[in-house]
Amino acid sequence: MGMNLTLKVWRQKGPEDKGRMVTYRVEDVSPDMSFLEMLDVLNERLILEGDDPVAFDHDCREGICGMCGMVINGVAHGEQVATTTCQLHMRHFEDNAVITVEPWRAAPFPVVKDLVVDRSAFDRIIQAGGFISVPAGSAPDAHSVPVKKVDADAAFDAATCIGCGACVAACPNGSASLFTAAKITHLSLLPQGQPERDSRAKAMVEQMDAEGFGGCTNTGECTAVCPKGIPLDTIAQMNRDYLKASK
Repeated sequence: MGMNLTLKVWRQKGPEDKGRMVTYRVEDVSPDMSFLEMLDVLNERLILEGDDPVAFDHDCREGICGMCGMVINGVAHGEQVATTTCQLHMRHFEDNAVITVEPWRAAPFPVVKDLVVDRSAFDRIIQAGGFISVPAGSAPDAHSVPVKKVDADAAFDAATCIGCGACVAACPNGSASLFTAAKITHLSLLPQGQPERDSRAKAMVEQMDAEGFGGCTNTGECTAVCPKGIPLDTIAQMNRDYLKASK
């Protein structure tokens, strides 16, 4: 049986528009739809009625690309643990539920339109890190460069970051520490990342501060909403690298 839902969606025509919450009724929603598919249904109706569809970011819809991102009922990506918005299904909501949908809220993430925000600040943080100077070449033999398993596991955990920005949206300080730490740590723990380890950490942290993100106070909201479950101690690793580089 289809579900009937009431959506309260943030609508904002552009960066200079004040913006407001608009209420919509969506009926006969399949429980097997993803959250984005439900928004597609709403948009199809709005277009047929001659209204402007709700703008939102999306790409792969497989929880990989990090494009989708919205605050659902006050929680980045919704209340399902380790789940991106595109992988959140309507069966997790009650029939006749009232659902609020808002964009990421952070000064470095200005709203472009509706639920779309400009996350280019993340790109500039990554760009500040530069490249690794170690020539990669073809795939080496598995044991040619020994890496401790604990380091390899931590590096892989950090490398799963998809750059969605949920950590920033959830943090009361608007901090990008978890994102920046993940990008620094997944290289700093591997042999290939050692030559630029210090300069990379220093440059990326300073770029993060220059973008206007807040500081980390170990609240832990970031890792709670991270769809990839990146641990909080990744930030501690970044802080150690930054302090070492600063000396």
